[in-house]
Amino acid sequence: MSLNNSSNIFLDSVPSNTNRFQVNVINENHESSAVANDNTDPPHYEETSFGDEAQKRLRISFRPGNQECYDNFLQSGETAKTDASFHAYDSHTNTYYLQTFGHNTMDAVPKIEYYRNTGSISGPKVNRPSLLEIHEQLTKVSLKDTVNKAGAQHYEELRVLSHYHCPVSFQYRFYPQVRCMLNIWGVMLFIRLSWIVGEAGIGLGVLIILLSTMVTSITGLSTSAIATNGFVRGGGAYYLISRSLGPEFGGSIGLIFAFANAVAVAMYVVGFAETVVDLLKESDSMMVDPSNDIRIIGSITVVILLGISVAGMEWEAKAQVILLVILLIAIVNFFIGTVIPSNNEKKSRGFFNYQASIFAENFGPRFTKGEGFFSVFAIFFPAATGILAGANISGDLEDPQDAIPRGTMLAIFITTIAYLGVAICVGACVVRDATGNMNDTIISGMNCNGSAACGLGYDFSRCRHEPCQYGLMNNFQVMSMVSGFGPLITAGIFSATLSSALASLVSAPKVFQALCKDNIYKALQFFAKGYGKNNEPLRGYILTFLIAMAFILIAELNTIAPIISNFFLASYALINFSCFHASYAKSPGWRPAYGIYNMWVSLFGAVLCCAVMFVINWWAAVITYVIEFFLYVYVTYKKPDVNWGSSTQALSYVSALDNALELTTVEDHVKNFRPQCIVLTGGPMTRPALLDITHAFTKNSGLCICCEVFVGPRKLCVKEMNSGMAKKQAWLIKNKIKAFYAAVAADCFRDGVRSLLQASGLGRMKPNTLVIGYKKNWRKAPLTEIENYVGIIHDAFDFEIGVVIVRISQGFDISQVLQVQEELERLEQERLALEATIKDNECEEESGGIRGLFKKAGKLNITKTTPKKDGSINTIQSMHVGEFNQKLVEASTQFKRNKKKAQLMFGGLTLLIPYILTLRKKWKDCKLRIYVGGKINRIEEEKITMASLLSKFRIKFADIHIIGDINIKPNKESWKVFEEMIEPYRLHESCKDLTTAEKLKRETPWKITDAELEAVKEKSYRQVRLNELLQERSRAANLIVLSLPVARKGSISDLLYMAWLEILTKNLPPVLLVRGNHKNVLTFYS
Repeated sequence: MSLNNSSNIFLDSVPSNTNRFQVNVINENHESSAVANDNTDPPHYEETSFGDEAQKRLRISFRPGNQECYDNFLQSGETAKTDASFHAYDSHTNTYYLQTFGHNTMDAVPKIEYYRNTGSISGPKVNRPSLLEIHEQLTKVSLKDTVNKAGAQHYEELRVLSHYHCPVSFQYRFYPQVRCMLNIWGVMLFIRLSWIVGEAGIGLGVLIILLSTMVTSITGLSTSAIATNGFVRGGGAYYLISRSLGPEFGGSIGLIFAFANAVAVAMYVVGFAETVVDLLKESDSMMVDPSNDIRIIGSITVVILLGISVAGMEWEAKAQVILLVILLIAIVNFFIGTVIPSNNEKKSRGFFNYQASIFAENFGPRFTKGEGFFSVFAIFFPAATGILAGANISGDLEDPQDAIPRGTMLAIFITTIAYLGVAICVGACVVRDATGNMNDTIISGMNCNGSAACGLGYDFSRCRHEPCQYGLMNNFQVMSMVSGFGPLITAGIFSATLSSALASLVSAPKVFQALCKDNIYKALQFFAKGYGKNNEPLRGYILTFLIAMAFILIAELNTIAPIISNFFLASYALINFSCFHASYAKSPGWRPAYGIYNMWVSLFGAVLCCAVMFVINWWAAVITYVIEFFLYVYVTYKKPDVNWGSSTQALSYVSALDNALELTTVEDHVKNFRPQCIVLTGGPMTRPALLDITHAFTKNSGLCICCEVFVGPRKLCVKEMNSGMAKKQAWLIKNKIKAFYAAVAADCFRDGVRSLLQASGLGRMKPNTLVIGYKKNWRKAPLTEIENYVGIIHDAFDFEIGVVIVRISQGFDISQVLQVQEELERLEQERLALEATIKDNECEEESGGIRGLFKKAGKLNITKTTPKKDGSINTIQSMHVGEFNQKLVEASTQFKRNKKKAQLMFGGLTLLIPYILTLRKKWKDCKLRIYVGGKINRIEEEKITMASLLSKFRIKFADIHIIGDINIKPNKESWKVFEEMIEPYRLHESCKDLTTAEKLKRETPWKITDAELEAVKEKSYRQVRLNELLQERSRAANLIVLSLPVARKGSISDLLYMAWLEILTKNLPPVLLVRGNHKNVLTFYS
């Protein structure tokens, strides 16, 4: 494909005779442009034009002050409008007037409005012209009428486009980075990192930081990939996982992630309270004791934070930047303090500036009792969390595909450098234990214990025998001591803890609200309600507050931190797995704008998160996964009605496709034969009994396709067929029927069925059995319908497909009942709407005085009208359902009820279907009674032979009967019934002269001739005799399975064949007439 960038491509001379297929090219530039050389002959394109108006130059109407914004919109490649103000999506006319390459046409270039979801907050959704509107013949619409209808909407469209395409504030471009850094730089940086270095040493402390960074970096890459594969709404990890892996994983991790954020509020508030308590200690202003003071201060703090959150968060974006500045100043203040010469007071507390001896001494670990590498890692890891803060606000970003990856990864890099720098610097400046007593100096002549402090003139040896208050191991406020100006560190701690606590207090309810809005857990729908213009989850705030208060009462930061470590790690594991799964599924919809990721690295990150969970605390990890598994099973069982295009769906499709292709490489084997059925149900809800009996022997074992043939004008049939496909497949799913729905449009019913028989299925999963209902009204039906019905049976045999004909006494079609039910539902809805309207009017009139009288009159009016309405409904119900269709309704559900009576199976060729039926729950109590025709003098021998054969086939049966008198003539009464049945359709040519007989044959070739009847008289006797035997022996059976008689093509007339089927199944319980394709379906070989 080549593009001509010459300006001449947009110019064309006006042809003398404009026709529909002539290109009328327009200069699209909204400013004046030079005219090209007239001698140049530009290429012509065949494209629809709508008249001379298409040749006008484009002019843009701007709102006052919005020209610049609209210029940006025009330059971005959006569609411009003509001076006639054609609306790009005029829903009031049959014609869409769009600008494509400068021409008015219905076939427009893609626009972002076409792809938005309904109700999108980022802009209006616009319905593109349908394929039918483009494909069908163009409806001519008056241009003047179109302009008048579209012009009123033109100004509003420009306003909407200006609103959605104008740049957002500059602040949001770096907002993801700001939020991530504020969440990562939390309480651990200022009051636990020094303790971690004291326990693990500089070497293992750096390893802990790098291990945490590895986990968060891989998760950050996965998050960036998922977040840039489309817009991310509120919900954080829940939204990312649920839209990628589906509601099962998303719903299970959503609760855990929301709970982890609620506990994180407690962790940050406890860190803040610890700092305040330390300040109170220094000023000797303790209220009770350290633990209770933390509880009191933490409770007051979380109440204040709750009040701020509920009152409104409009100021949060700007406040976060201010808090970040304070944090940065506090960190810089620490590094400056490390190079300021230490005084005697700080030396007594263990700070000696940078010393090689201190670095060497602190490089190795010195774990205290009960601590180890992974217990220290569990305490530090929450300090690395917060990387999802940027993804949570993608809807507020100008360019989320750039801002989220850049902000998240840059925040991880900067915060990691800061953590490493602080850890190394504090480990090189401060000793592990110090007394804080300035008199603990070494006097000349004293023995040195070999510690770094001893070499620097201080003796802290008594810290080995008694607890000390200072040093890396004992003092959580080391950074305040080391810093150049201590209060700045305190301000940094306050800033870090309060901003992180506030962010978590906002995030937890938002995640929980997003989870509840998706209605995955119906019991939690109470928390989905939002309040105010920002849809604030006030109920979620209260729940988060209660959870945070419960954990604040623990008052131990080292106890709270490991609790949320497992929950965050579980969330990160699923985010990494989501990225891997989406890549592995190879869905065309997986197109992340952020390409710096690898599916195997994401899988490694998921495994790493799981391993770290078990290493930190194996029983907590087990509990986490048990909770997650329980929630997963619950959501899977409930099957929420959502469809998010998850990678699970994509992988299911890929797996199904691979399995289908793999199946084609294996030849069919008789041991694996199973009925795979095409069922001519029409709409599946109109013949439920036919579908139920078929589903009984195909469920979980074979293919079942419910088919419908639309006969009539092609255009109308295709439209009706397309509109009902999804609805009818949804009905099957709703009723838990494992079947597919397929439909075709054809000129006649037989042609449609023939198409289905040839084209249905996929590879080895092709139908081998046709299931149809018995044509009960064949004697009143037109001859063409009978020819089609019998012709379908012949076609199935031609295609080597077996046939099953099902007959029940009441018939299958309940479409009349469905129509009555729909009418009743409509009338009921009208009645309820009427009552609601009257009730509303009463509420308006309820104000006492004279209006009270009218209120009473209104009530009297209701009393009079309501029975009338109910009476009409009862009349309809009794007339149609009660008298007419009650038996039909009961018959349509008969195969859903348990069958406990004996089951009859007649004939030796139809064993498999009855056997499969006995495997079903509703049929398991049924007994198989086998009836086989045989010779009267060999009944016992044939019975033994049949029993031996069935035993080899491993088919259980209750009894075997050999019928020796099957070939005798039926009694006169039965034969008379048959003769009366076929009498209207006989030609009786033997009673007429030869000329008349030949004429009748030509005029009525469908009639039964005497010669034909005489040729198959023995076969007719057998059908009548079989009916006598069945009525004698099997009137109490739940189901009769018979071998279907075969009519030879060209030898047996359609009406005679229908008479055979009629007399064979007359006055019997439900009957299955079965005829296979005469290929083996049973084997006794292993």
